[in-house]
Amino acid sequence: MGIYEELVARGLIAQVTNEEEIREMVNNGKATFYIGFDCTADSLHVGHFMALCLMKRLQMAGNRPIALVGGGTLSQAGWQALGLYGLFIALLFGCIAAIGRRSKPLTLLQTPVQKRKLSHRTRLAAALILLCIPATLYLGFFYLGNTAYYPIAFAVLLECMVPFFLVFEGRKPQARELVLVASLCALGVAGRAAFFMLPQFKPVLALTIISGVALGGETGFLVGAMTMLASNVLFSQGPWTPFQMFAMGIIGFLAGVLFRRGWLRRSRAALCVFGAISAVLIYGGIMNPVSALLYARMLEWKVIAAYYVTGFPMDCVHAAATVFFLLVLAEPMLEKLDRIKIKYGLVE
Repeated sequence: MGIYEELVARGLIAQVTNEEEIREMVNNGKATFYIGFDCTADSLHVGHFMALCLMKRLQMAGNRPIALVGGGTLSQAGWQALGLYGLFIALLFGCIAAIGRRSKPLTLLQTPVQKRKLSHRTRLAAALILLCIPATLYLGFFYLGNTAYYPIAFAVLLECMVPFFLVFEGRKPQARELVLVASLCALGVAGRAAFFMLPQFKPVLALTIISGVALGGETGFLVGAMTMLASNVLFSQGPWTPFQMFAMGIIGFLAGVLFRRGWLRRSRAALCVFGAISAVLIYGGIMNPVSALLYARMLEWKVIAAYYVTGFPMDCVHAAATVFFLLVLAEPMLEKLDRIKIKYGLVE
């Protein structure tokens, strides 16, 4: 047994790309690796000790370690980059303020009572989203493994598009309808990239909810799923991508369906409450056990509970970000999307 196989047997390798090449390099002592420590921290703990033991074991096998030791301070170039980033965020909020309304709307538009019954198309879309996509995720990861995430993500993407194109039924989609959906996806990708320095503080969930309320649950699902797939080109693709697509998309679909049924109002308070609950219970409720499955590779209650507890602070950050962006963006964006729908007769 080589050193790489020993690490795998001990459960010390959670995820790897190009495994054959990495195995050959590590077993033959040709790998160069690094590990970092912050000496300004209050103390070291058992996690640091395990990493040090792993570094020594790899070194004994002939590999070359690089230990990075430094404090938590910024260089002058770092402060300059941080200043430019702050200026960019300020300009972004300036643009958001520029698209805001000058006065409050006379009424908050809700779905008329006679139109609140879900269509056959929406019920079919719900069955596809709630049954077919979870089945694809389950079968894909349990039979293809967590390295086949590209074909699984592609399959989920195709299933995301089916409910959206059911909206058009017997007519052909107009280019302006697809451009609007693409623009909302692009806004989500740009928003996630703009706030890359703030973990989980992103506008994606808020934009997904707005899309679902304004354009229907099918469109909301497509916007949420496509945004996560496209933005992970920047944030790295992985076996988590299909699950992120489903978790974000299902929130957009629920927002559209609940609004259509009259159970979700278009007021800021109602949307913010829905966004916060969705971030913690739906997105966090899906992604936390998925993390346990991908990294711990087991679905025991104690493991899942540990991932829920450790993930709860980040879920709260996600919820706070969603509430903030819904407070800022919901009303002006919904108003402008309504105008576009009326002017061009777009998707419902």
